[in-house]
Amino acid sequence: MDFWPEIRVDFTSILFLFFCLMVLIQLWYVLLYPLRLAIHKKKQTSAETPSVSVIVCARNEEDNLFKNLPAVLTQDYPKFEVIVVNDMSVDESKHIIRAYQEKYPHLRIIELEKNRHRKFGKKMPLTIGIKGAQYEHLVMIDADCYPAGNQWLKTIVRNYTEGKEIVIGVGPYETEKSFLNKLIRFDTTTIASTYLSFACAGKPYMAVGRNMSYTRKRFFEVDGFKSHYHIQSGDDDLFMRDAATKKNVAVEISPESFVFSHPKQTWAEWIKQKQRHFTTAPRYRLINKLLLGIFPASMIMMLLSSVILLFNFKWWWIIAGLLFIRYLVYWIVNRAVFRKLAARDLVVWYPVLELIHLVVMPFIYYSTDRREPDKW
Repeated sequence: MDFWPEIRVDFTSILFLFFCLMVLIQLWYVLLYPLRLAIHKKKQTSAETPSVSVIVCARNEEDNLFKNLPAVLTQDYPKFEVIVVNDMSVDESKHIIRAYQEKYPHLRIIELEKNRHRKFGKKMPLTIGIKGAQYEHLVMIDADCYPAGNQWLKTIVRNYTEGKEIVIGVGPYETEKSFLNKLIRFDTTTIASTYLSFACAGKPYMAVGRNMSYTRKRFFEVDGFKSHYHIQSGDDDLFMRDAATKKNVAVEISPESFVFSHPKQTWAEWIKQKQRHFTTAPRYRLINKLLLGIFPASMIMMLLSSVILLFNFKWWWIIAGLLFIRYLVYWIVNRAVFRKLAARDLVVWYPVLELIHLVVMPFIYYSTDRREPDKW
């Protein structure tokens, strides 16, 4: 006698359950992380205005220094210095900085002479700038960037409430009329949404070096960039790996705190930039790599399984309905996030750009040369 009923499970049923699991993972991810940023409100700010050292590292940036340095020097802040570390420049950078010094006495310059034995990179000049800073609170900005207004410094520093040692901000790109510009800004906004929402959830893992702040004390507590000095990139994300904790990072996303920069103009330039950024990803903590990998992996598997099911599953309308719910939730949440991060015009493009981004990024990542480049 057969006591056990025959259980028939076909491939389509298993694939349907797998598809449902991927949709649940996608919804779990967006509700656990991006949603935090969408509803994020500043809970507490400091009324104190400690003295601040703003550090700018520049190499052959004469045009950018001429255009952008005045916006940094004219911040509405009681007491601050601006240190430009002129890293082996062979253009007119030094003379431009010297000319600005005549008008702005709080501008200082540190000259690094040409040394053919030294590897190019931002970490050495940044370390020298930090060691030469007069004040405890440090704010970093790049020479090719400019703050949204004269309240930038004030909005960043107000986050130094009790226990906070690091402040991470937003660095959007300028808006231009091209598809490449839309994709670049979508990529930048998506990355910002991820690292800011992870920080809101107590899992900080990176920042952008063109708009971040930390204390000298914390910098020296982790020996600066010592653990990854041999890597060209990483003055922001790998430093965060070493210095950030669950409670010592503050997030600043007010529009006054943004730092804008000019985006790459060609696909080749942008791909090269992305490849350089990808060189640090393998050195993230395992838990961060797993969490960051969940979203693209589950999305790819969700889409692949849905395509198969739509042509083979009797109740195809269930598949279509679940996909609609997934995209509706993502559009609603990211609509709020993108509006906060100066990417309001990308909201209507979100579903299309998300799919294109999902296809393009793996090609760029796996084409990345892991050898260290010789310039920055």
